[in-house]
Amino acid sequence: MRVLIIGSGGRESAFAWSISKSRSLEALFCAPGNPGTATLATNLEINIKDFNAIKRAVLEHKIELVIVGPEEPLVNGLGDFFRSDDQLKDTLFIGPDRKGAQLEGSKEFAKEFMEKWSIPTASYKSFNKSSIKEAEKFLETLRAPYVLKADGLAAGKGVVIPDNIDDARRELSSMLDGKFGKAGDKVVIEEYLHGIELSVFVLTDGKDYLILPEAKDYKRIGDGDTGLNTGGMGAVSPVPFADETFMKKVEERIIKPTVEGLKRDGIKYTGFIFIGLMNCAGDPYVIEYNVRMGDPETEAVLPRIKSDLLVHLVAAARGELGSETIVKDERQAMTLVTVSGGYPEEYAKGFIINGLDELKEVNLFHAGTKSLDGKIVTAGGRVLAITALGNNIECCRQILYREVSSVRYEGIYFRKDIGSDLQNY
Repeated sequence: MRVLIIGSGGRESAFAWSISKSRSLEALFCAPGNPGTATLATNLEINIKDFNAIKRAVLEHKIELVIVGPEEPLVNGLGDFFRSDDQLKDTLFIGPDRKGAQLEGSKEFAKEFMEKWSIPTASYKSFNKSSIKEAEKFLETLRAPYVLKADGLAAGKGVVIPDNIDDARRELSSMLDGKFGKAGDKVVIEEYLHGIELSVFVLTDGKDYLILPEAKDYKRIGDGDTGLNTGGMGAVSPVPFADETFMKKVEERIIKPTVEGLKRDGIKYTGFIFIGLMNCAGDPYVIEYNVRMGDPETEAVLPRIKSDLLVHLVAAARGELGSETIVKDERQAMTLVTVSGGYPEEYAKGFIINGLDELKEVNLFHAGTKSLDGKIVTAGGRVLAITALGNNIECCRQILYREVSSVRYEGIYFRKDIGSDLQNY
């Protein structure tokens, strides 16, 4: 199988690592990839917003399977482009079409879908600039804290949770005035759910599905979940509080009606569904859907899949997932993300990264790096994702924090408490 992975971050680095181990693999390409994927695959310098450039690469390299890492190409219709093009329609493709991608592309669409198919979620209403007075009145019916979400894609930063109603009003006005660009032309206001978050990942062919290992990520920049929201500072899998009873509720109340709802709505959905959940006193509620794997959760989840991921992906793309069985590693996985100083606000790039060859007991996934004059340098806010496997959370923590001490670049920062909140479960 000749495979193309689209994307350039830690998630795509983890996909390349996992797929490179498959006996079914003939050749692996990444577009555009990063220095980590370059050790496992052939990187192609392609702008992933240029669908025709992707098409040319697929035809030139005789690609048989395309896996889309980030959400934006899917929301913009890359799946439709492949399935409607006579030269590409036989290429196997992992990712939904534009309509299915609205589960992530529009918060309002997702909430309406959940409401229609009785999938448990927080109560909500949607507003635009012309209905700001009604929005302020709706805020008064809720209790603090308040959840405000930009309807469209906002690079993972379109959610704000003010602690008081005055701040909520100001944030609402700011969002509708363009704080998140066109993504905030419409704002979804939700009740706040009290509980603990986790993420569940499903691979589906539109009929059947495989439940991948679940994960919990850490979004805030500071220890103790303080400071600004980021794209994710670390992750753990499995999640101690997601026991068999809880996961059965997730499957029956959320996964099954989601897959069935998509089918009954006439949405042919092939690919990943990332379900962001809140465990509220033992009951699961959906916070959000994403139409791809998460980052950095992927870097903790894929190392726990012992069966052949590529075989599962091909089966999904062919509509044959019902015959597949996923095999999971029962060990604990933990991922630590190192970031650039100043992230998630302004930060400098181009600092040489030293010590990568000293990492021995972990899996290293490149996220925001590039090669420059034979050196690996920082090229993004989230720079590296480092994953350890161990018998328990404390074992993983010891490995991770011992190993990461070898990594050196100017301004390096990482949280010191990944997994520490779960040690008592």
